[in-house]
Amino acid sequence: MTRDLKDTVFLPRTDFPMRGGLPKKEPELLAHWAAIDLYGKLRQDGAERAPFVLHDGPPYANGNIHIGHAVNKILKDVVIRSQQMQGRNAVYVPGWDCHGLPIEWKIEEKYRKAGKDKDEVPVLQFRAECRNFAAEWVGIQATEFRRLGVEGDWQNPYLTMAFDAESAIVREIHKFLLNGGLYKGAKPVMWSVVEKTALAEAEVEYQDVTSPMIWVRFPVVTAPTPVLNGAAVVIWTTTPWTMPGNRAVAYGEDIPYAVYTVTEAQEGSLAKVGEKLILAQALAEGVATSAKATFAKGADVAAADLNGAILAHPFRGHPEANGGYDYPVPLLPGDHVTSDAGTGFVHTAPGHGAEDFDLGRKFGLEVPRTVDADGSYYAHVPLFAGARVYTPEGKPGDANGKSISALIAQGALLAKGNLKHSYPHSWRSKAPLIFRTTPQWFISMDTNDLRARALAAIDETQWVPPQGRNRIHAMVESRPDWCISRQRAWGVPIALFLSKADGQPLKDEGVLNRIASFFETEGADAWYNRPAADFLGPDYDPADFDQVFDIVDVWFESGSTHAFVLERRNDLSSPADLYLEGSDQHRGWFHSSLLESCGTRGRAPFKAVLTHGFALDEQGRKMSKSLGNVVAPQQVMEEYGADILRLWVVGSDYSEDLKVGKEILKSNADLYRRLRNTLRYLLGALADFTEAERVEPAAMPDLERWVLHRLAEMDAIVRQSTKEYDLHRLITELHNFCAVDLSAFYFDVRKDSLYCDAPTSARRRAVRTVLERLFVTLTAWLAPILCFTAEEAWLAFLVEGDDARRAAWPESVHLRQFPDIPADWRNDALAARWTVVRDVRRAVTGALELKRADKTIGSSLQAHPTVYVQEAHQAALAGLDLAEISITSGITVMVGAAPEGAFALADVAGVGVVFGPAEGEKCERCWRILPEVPAAAEGVEQLCHRCDDAVGHHV
Repeated sequence: MTRDLKDTVFLPRTDFPMRGGLPKKEPELLAHWAAIDLYGKLRQDGAERAPFVLHDGPPYANGNIHIGHAVNKILKDVVIRSQQMQGRNAVYVPGWDCHGLPIEWKIEEKYRKAGKDKDEVPVLQFRAECRNFAAEWVGIQATEFRRLGVEGDWQNPYLTMAFDAESAIVREIHKFLLNGGLYKGAKPVMWSVVEKTALAEAEVEYQDVTSPMIWVRFPVVTAPTPVLNGAAVVIWTTTPWTMPGNRAVAYGEDIPYAVYTVTEAQEGSLAKVGEKLILAQALAEGVATSAKATFAKGADVAAADLNGAILAHPFRGHPEANGGYDYPVPLLPGDHVTSDAGTGFVHTAPGHGAEDFDLGRKFGLEVPRTVDADGSYYAHVPLFAGARVYTPEGKPGDANGKSISALIAQGALLAKGNLKHSYPHSWRSKAPLIFRTTPQWFISMDTNDLRARALAAIDETQWVPPQGRNRIHAMVESRPDWCISRQRAWGVPIALFLSKADGQPLKDEGVLNRIASFFETEGADAWYNRPAADFLGPDYDPADFDQVFDIVDVWFESGSTHAFVLERRNDLSSPADLYLEGSDQHRGWFHSSLLESCGTRGRAPFKAVLTHGFALDEQGRKMSKSLGNVVAPQQVMEEYGADILRLWVVGSDYSEDLKVGKEILKSNADLYRRLRNTLRYLLGALADFTEAERVEPAAMPDLERWVLHRLAEMDAIVRQSTKEYDLHRLITELHNFCAVDLSAFYFDVRKDSLYCDAPTSARRRAVRTVLERLFVTLTAWLAPILCFTAEEAWLAFLVEGDDARRAAWPESVHLRQFPDIPADWRNDALAARWTVVRDVRRAVTGALELKRADKTIGSSLQAHPTVYVQEAHQAALAGLDLAEISITSGITVMVGAAPEGAFALADVAGVGVVFGPAEGEKCERCWRILPEVPAAAEGVEQLCHRCDDAVGHHV
């Protein structure tokens, strides 16, 4: 009776499961890392290495993390881990932005729901609630970030609300005060009526709205030329509420104008037959259409004819205005005036627009105070006292309607309509904003050459992708002075004293140092809790000074983190090697960090900046609850595991926006399985492998040396990709290597040798040596990306190995370095040879697939094809067993042209394949059909010579 030959085959053996079970396994690995103090060991291992510093841009501590957070933190973690495994000491210190509107808004919501006014709450009580709220979310977010596999100094993160941070921030403010860069001025800023504060550009988003648009007459009072007598200049605006703030009308010096007479007015038109209107010639027809009237062109009007003209305000003479609008309205030249839309004239309200303000400052116009912080008109504004631009809830108020009604009553309105257009809104409250001129604190872009220094620093920085340089360069080049003050309660105050005598800030370094010292021991609450005398000291009388309670812009705070994180921690340094955030941070954190550091240190706080896109749904839409397309990272991890998220992030072209959804995640889960199965196959094939089995490369067959060559090629790609932060290329190349070179080719070819050769076979030993190198190398390369799976596979490798293996290798894959690949493994000539061999193999397997499809054969081992090749192919195949490579039982190679009807591939010229069946008997162990296998007989094992020998060596 013959034995069961299955027991003599060396099949893969491992406890590493085919299915990952990541949602359950990953928390166990997190616990393992905590138990072995992985972060502490990483720091110990890297203590003598060159540092790599990736400075963490702080997220707001105000809610659960979203998919955008996951993208950002995963990319940072992959970069940190890959740098650590290439010989750097890559320290990652996570941080949080704990001040400002996002957190304050959450506390205000609580009061609003309770019907309370937060302004009535004592400021220290309110600040304490904000601090507690932020602290709670720091803890929650830290847990969620760690669940993503992000490794860092979670026990010692940085917080902008920490006392030492608040002290450092106020010191940075004081540096600008002392170097002359900080000043107080009145300028138009984007103002939130709902939040009652100025907003930075980075806190603004744009939404489409429908606004009323009006065409308004400004009668000419003083005409420098007779042609203007009796005429009215017409302006167009989409903000009727700004009419009380009008102080001038601007014209373009290069625009051709003319006087037009109304010859006909349709029913309902506000135009008056016979009246004269001054308009840009290119826009007159459009104005006539809007006014439902017909115009006749009269005399041309040059810009010189307009110079010196004085107009009447549309509300002039209103019986209820008490002369409040009886001032002259000059006609002034403005570079911002175009003939693209409107009338060719621009209504100018210096208190409600940047260009209006600049024109007013140039010509010495009054900047009237018309609208209060809550969006209502001040009591002193004629006709409009108490009217609202927007309500406290951010809804349109009655100001537009009152302005239009007053214009109609005055006979000043020529036409009206509605316009849908993009308009600035608060990122937090989603309410529309207004331009409002208020006293604010600014950092000058020109004092101390800040703009020039920042532009030079941009050019000295590596930008990934490169177009990031152009984006931020344009922003800095054209940006106005930096408004750093906010009218809020939670944050670091701009802790200064203003002299009541001259309004100038006190620049006494002793006073400034006392302020910062109190902040360091008591936090910024000291500014509210202590009397002014404690800060001013004995040399000054508090009665002579006003204390500044404006809060500094949170972007200034986060822009200062280099000062109290990079420069103060012993494990970090400045400038950082890398800042890595979303592309919106060109106008946010990158921007503020650049300006703050250039303004105080004359250089950027970073050497390189990497930006990534936003996470969108599978249709490329922005995620929103209303669309029901939000992909929460917590849910993805519960269903798939964090490694699938990590694979999706790195596998996406994150230089653009990243799409994610059910189908994309399923696709990544499939890709993950291929990578996991590669590791599983390697582990199984290495069962019982020891150092005694290792073979030197020089003694290996050509195929094994080709695999080593591919490892050398991949090593160069891995190192170059991580150096350039091109992680998308990295995972693409790794996946293709595993799926194409290994699984579909090398593993397929060598499984026969692995399973069926005798353990002492030189070929099998070479195969196992190469497989061990593959496993050791792939787990290292994959560890930064698939941090959990690589660790799981590595622990299985250690457990399933002998004592010598466990003694030789670290207890975590993350304590390893990328393996050093010997330079002599690279063999381009060998690679070129195997390119030819693989082309021939493709032709053979293509021919056999057809025979398998038509049921001629069930397995390629049933075939013995004849392959017709050219001499170049024959040279490449010399010394190789093409049957083994093609997984057939035999092959005949012929040099010459293939007969008609032979199978051929269009891209493999000169190779033809003619099918033939394998002859002989089937080996019961390896299933090859060979003439040497004895015929079936009682008591006789049908084995080929190789298997007969191997059975004798089976343990």
